[in-house]
Amino acid sequence: MNNPYAGSTFGEFFLLFFQRIGQILFGQEMLASDEVQVLVLSLVALSSVLVGSFLVLKKMAMLANSLSHTVLLGIVIAYILLIPLGETPSHAHAIGIDVLLIASLLTGLMTTLLTQGLTHLLKLQVDASTGLVFTTLFALGVVLVTVYTRNAHIGIEAIMGNVDALHVHDLKLIAGITLFDALIITLFYKEFKLTAFDAPFGNAIGFSSNLLNYLLMFLTSLTVIGAFRAVGVLLVLCYLVGPVLAARLLTHRLKYLLFIAGALGIGSSLISVALSRHLLSVYHLPVSTAGLSVTVLGTLFLAIALAKQLTRRLQSGKFLSNHA
Repeated sequence: MNNPYAGSTFGEFFLLFFQRIGQILFGQEMLASDEVQVLVLSLVALSSVLVGSFLVLKKMAMLANSLSHTVLLGIVIAYILLIPLGETPSHAHAIGIDVLLIASLLTGLMTTLLTQGLTHLLKLQVDASTGLVFTTLFALGVVLVTVYTRNAHIGIEAIMGNVDALHVHDLKLIAGITLFDALIITLFYKEFKLTAFDAPFGNAIGFSSNLLNYLLMFLTSLTVIGAFRAVGVLLVLCYLVGPVLAARLLTHRLKYLLFIAGALGIGSSLISVALSRHLLSVYHLPVSTAGLSVTVLGTLFLAIALAKQLTRRLQSGKFLSNHA
């Protein structure tokens, strides 16, 4: 099937995308590769925002960073264990998602338990124990990638993702994970919100912050696995915190924050795929769409931060002039 976006420039991509989306909704067209990329990245952004908002509010972003790194160890171990069983996938996308989920969840649980163990047993600071655990487990994952998978693409794909290799089944996977995240966040919204802003009070009235933290870590591991096919286990960290931090500059209300952060994530996904197609069509320059998406997110954050600072200075100057 020919890609309808072949040769499209940045502006032409948007015109064609919104034209085709209407046709796809009415069953007149099938999803093209670029459209799958946009939808997968958008759902990665939404699922990451749902989880990442509470990670940021609970000041657990460092632990999320740890999980996003150590999940690589679980993925590589899953790859290695498939070899004796007669399966030798040539790249990370060939590994069954059931195997990846089990491996990542076990690795995530191990990361959390090791971090808390170092904190409570050895009396280390939380950030120190988190840094020690994630660097050690991530380094072990890198070593295993180097030793056992040197002739495969799993190392690059697991770390950086491969947006060009996405298929419709990847879209179904991340859609299911996003719906599951949304369901859990909706069911425990009050509990998550309360323990995020006032954990002692939440514990006093019967909401276990530790139990909710474990649930949040479970959702984080699930989200990382859903995202790794597209953006890898490293770049997903920007999806978890980038849109949320940008949205916090614009609002302090949780519901608005979720909405704005989700919109920023979807917008950056669409822009990054369009920009990637433009660079390939006009300059014959193949670039990482996942890398572009994170770059766009970072640029959006800087633009919002600078705009807010400029607004503050203008308002401050206006206030001083009115009272001169």
